Parts: sequence; structure tokens; C-alpha cells
Amino acid sequence: MDAVVTRIGSANTEANRPSQKDAEDAVRTLLAWAGEDPTREGLLDTPKRVAKAYKELFGGYDEDPVEVLGRTFEEVAGYDDMVLVADIPFFSHCEHHMVPIIGKAHVAYMPDGRVLGLSKVARVVDIFARRLQTQESMTAQIASAIDTTLAPKGVAVMIDAEHMCMSMRGIKKQGSTTLTTTFTGDFKTDAALQARFMTMLYGRK
Repeated sequence: MDAVVTRIGSANTEANRPSQKDAEDAVRTLLAWAGEDPTREGLLDTPKRVAKAYKELFGGYDEDPVEVLGRTFEEVAGYDDMVLVADIPFFSHCEHHMVPIIGKAHVAYMPDGRVLGLSKVARVVDIFARRLQTQESMTAQIASAIDTTLAPKGVAVMIDAEHMCMSMRGIKKQGSTTLTTTFTGDFKTDAALQARFMTMLYGRK
């Protein structure tokens, strides 16, 4: 499971990461390739803006999910039932076309003596979302990070997202979404627990 967490940990170290100027030059090249004039007034600052935006959009490469999940709480007054954080919005980018993936993540776990701060679950979703992704990999990475760090009795992750590579280009089917799930531990072996996870999600609506 550790391999899933670190698979995209830091593919580019600081030592071999291209410079800001390299990134801006690459944007100018793409502008010219698309048929634009990178020297016209409206585009003069575009390379700098794009590089700045990409630094934010792909900031997950500079964050460690294990570090984020490191602090847990044991004072739970004996609570040992499902913890579900639903409807976590995220924006990611498809690793095949580098266009947006927009959706929501639903994350549940069965605690085994320790629980996470609820904001940590949302932060882990953001860390993996702010990398080039496939939805299948992102679903597995979120589950693996929580499973490895917290060691709960089980983890369930569902992602429901629209892929702009399918909506904006290619087949151009706007509004269609993709569902993916990953289950570990008790969620994987107990069909009733899986069904309860789904009921808690869809029973709210």
C-alpha cells in the first residue's frame, strides 16, 4: 500500500526541476504553436500567470499526505463506528490531456482507537487532486494514505467526477460522470458495511 501513497510523491526533485523561466518559455512555445503571437500586448504576461497558476494547481507534489495525517486523536469517548466525510469538492487534472477533472470525494473509515481531524481528510483529497491524475489512481491513493497512516479497521473512498477530456474534446459528452470506489479492511470483506456506506451517502439526498 505504501507504494500507492508515494507513487507520485515527488517525481521531479528540486535539483532537476525546470526553472520559472523554463516554464514561461514553454508557455510561449505553446501559444505560438496554437497560432497566437506571444508578443502581443494581451499575452505578454500570460506565461508568468500560467506558471503561477500551475504552481498552485499542482501544489500537491510538494505536500506529503503522511505528514498531514500524522496527528491523530485517541480521546473519542469509546466511539468505534463509521466516520464519513461526504461531498468533499475537488479540482484535478487528467494526466493524459492535462484538462480539468471536477468532482466530489466521499471518504469513510472505521476507527481502531484513533481518529483523524476532519479537515485532514479533506486536505489529503486536495493533495492527491493537485497532481496529474487518473480518477482510479486518485481513489486508491486516498484510501492507501489513510489506511497506511491511521491503521483503521477499514477505509472506503468513492469519487464522482466529470472529466473535461470527455466533455470538452473527443466525444464531447457534457454532464456524464465517472464513479470509482476503493475499499480496504472491513469495508472490503463485509458487504453489509459497504452497503451501509452507500446508504449513508445516498440516503441523505
